[in-house]
Amino acid sequence: MDSTGAKSSLDSSALEGLGSEVCRIAIEAGKAILPIASELGEVETKKDGSPLTRADLASHNVIQAGLESLEPKFPILSEEGDLEHAGQGEWDIFWCVDPLDGTKEFVKGLDEYTVNIALVESGAAILGVIYVPAKDVLYYAVRGGGAFRRTPSGASPERIRANMCRKPRKAVVSRSHLSQQTREFLDRLDIAETVQYGSSLKICAVAEGKADVYPRHGPTCLWDTAAGAAIAVEAGCRVIDLNGEDLSYSPKTGIKRPGFIVYPSQLDISPGM
Repeated sequence: MDSTGAKSSLDSSALEGLGSEVCRIAIEAGKAILPIASELGEVETKKDGSPLTRADLASHNVIQAGLESLEPKFPILSEEGDLEHAGQGEWDIFWCVDPLDGTKEFVKGLDEYTVNIALVESGAAILGVIYVPAKDVLYYAVRGGGAFRRTPSGASPERIRANMCRKPRKAVVSRSHLSQQTREFLDRLDIAETVQYGSSLKICAVAEGKADVYPRHGPTCLWDTAAGAAIAVEAGCRVIDLNGEDLSYSPKTGIKRPGFIVYPSQLDISPGM
């Protein structure tokens, strides 16, 4: 990984241009995943206990090559890349990549896995692309430009927005990581209904109004949520850490975060509720 930490000089036009290119790259990465889904082959286990498949690596290779071809050039922090020196460089701006988010769902044959690519600047995600290969659905956003969803119907992308509710009634929770702390948090909010999703689709569910809150009381890595955070913020959400502050994506404080909450910005929600 390049640790030069190139400084940003991106205006809105340049950011929009990068967004279009990253959408293309994410779709190409999804195309590399799909053939492997039907012939999964061997599943390895990484040091942290998470699964690793040929699809993760195939997607990573496509994204790595695609991002390296773009101008301007920024460092790339990918889950399947070289993480040895992550956080040690002066990275004011960098790409944050999860080549296949929801590998557990992928291994089970579910269709909720995603390709996540974000551009992070000064600790904030300013561009986010999430592609759902099995459904050919694309979510994307750039800073100040709104959040959008493109479906396979061929229609123009539609803008998505979070619910303008006064009280959260529906929560989205992890299919694979639902802790007792999260259950207690939902009880305090008096949530009437919960739905389960895998991968970054949980953040998208709040961004597009399918749910009112997504709490995660458990560790995640930067690449798990950066793309989703960029989309959620542009859709009218806040993404906060467990101290109530905006979730930071600065690698200088490490690549893991202890938890977060996503909710429409007009709601008054705090981690201690």
